[in-house]
Amino acid sequence: MVQGSRRSRTLRRVHKRTPGGKTKLRFKRRNPSSAKCSKCGATLPGVPRKLPLKMKNLPKTKKRPTRPYGGNLCSKCARILLIEKARSENK
Repeated sequence: MVQGSRRSRTLRRVHKRTPGGKTKLRFKRRNPSSAKCSKCGATLPGVPRKLPLKMKNLPKTKKRPTRPYGGNLCSKCARILLIEKARSENK
């Protein structure tokens, strides 16, 4: 019988083959949804889909791009924002 906490579908069921030749049912945590741009809602490239526990152990350079607004805005939206800021400073 499956343990009570494992009965819900929050955990992903994975059939894993053991060295003895049998297949066992393993329960894995699902990956979170991909990071989205706060302006346009597009998926952010360069930001991994990891659990907070795994993200904590990643180095800072692997968590998000190193450009300005990296991890918050996609490159298109960041470029537009930086151009608007530069124009407003000149006036």
